[in-house]
Amino acid sequence: MIHKERVITALNKKKPDRVPIFELLIDEISVARLAKLLFSETGVEVKKTRFGEESTKILDLYCSVIEEMDIDSTTTNFSVGLKEIDESHGKDKFGTLYYLSEHGEPIPLEGPAKNLEDAKKIDMVSKLKDEDFDGVRYVIEKVGKGKAHFLNVLDPYKLSWRLTGGMQNLLMHYISDPEMVTALARTAADFDIAVIEKASKIGIDIIAVPGDLATEENTIMSPSHYREFIKPYHKELVNHAHKNGLKIVKHTDGNFWPLMDDFIEVGFDGIHPIQPQCMDIGEVKEYTAGKVCILGNIDCRNLLPFGSEEEVKQKVKETIRIAGKDGGYIISSSNSIHPGVKPENYIAMINATHEYGVY
Repeated sequence: MIHKERVITALNKKKPDRVPIFELLIDEISVARLAKLLFSETGVEVKKTRFGEESTKILDLYCSVIEEMDIDSTTTNFSVGLKEIDESHGKDKFGTLYYLSEHGEPIPLEGPAKNLEDAKKIDMVSKLKDEDFDGVRYVIEKVGKGKAHFLNVLDPYKLSWRLTGGMQNLLMHYISDPEMVTALARTAADFDIAVIEKASKIGIDIIAVPGDLATEENTIMSPSHYREFIKPYHKELVNHAHKNGLKIVKHTDGNFWPLMDDFIEVGFDGIHPIQPQCMDIGEVKEYTAGKVCILGNIDCRNLLPFGSEEEVKQKVKETIRIAGKDGGYIISSSNSIHPGVKPENYIAMINATHEYGVY
């Protein structure tokens, strides 16, 4: 099988020739570290990750890492026009101010939506431009269409919390101003649908929908709030992706068992990452077999940053034995390859998958 066929087969809940390999994000710092190990000195130093604003040099290194390690898929982010204001802060073209962290994702500090009136005025779709996808096109052309190409499209819930300046602000509005929450969800979903439409025309195969809905104990909001404020928009995204011939995968950390049936009912093709601190991948596989593909589970909090290469190898072997049975499984970390991950351990993870992942 070619790489794309392998991934799509797993997303169809079937058994490919071997377990496919995916990663939601290999951040820029990790790309540079992996490239240094794989190709010796690269001359690239990265201090912060800026999603969708990567330099051509970083994109080149990313593509080289994907090819060298024989990874089945790429994942890219389109540009939101994030511009640095100073060393620690940036602002996107939709009006959200961020803290630019050295440890991963930019953190929203303030958004343009303070109240219902603000929310109703926001127009994101008209600001979406073809050039926002230049980096995405670059990776697809560089690696080729034999790989499975994922595009991150933020969950309407996560996009809404960016527009309010943080998750905590949006959750307060769930109680104080549900009309505002609905207005933001509509704006965010319309934007996501426009992105999916563009993605379908440039060679993207799978939409990934990041946005955490759970902690390690339980869901962040009640299931009833999920069903009122989020689920209808998830259904719209799934329907639109499928109408355009794309697969679609939901990402959420945490213990999302109370929402599992909802995700299946909505029609997501895959669910990522089955966080090992709070969800047992054997139980998840048994429950979801034939209903949805599962992705992830290799611990990036403790094992990949602090474990040995041998420990990584054994965990990969065990996870494939449990989750890979009869197909419907794609291996990845339990979130992303972030700056805390030892590059040697990620290489060990990929090598072990090639060794033990053959059906």
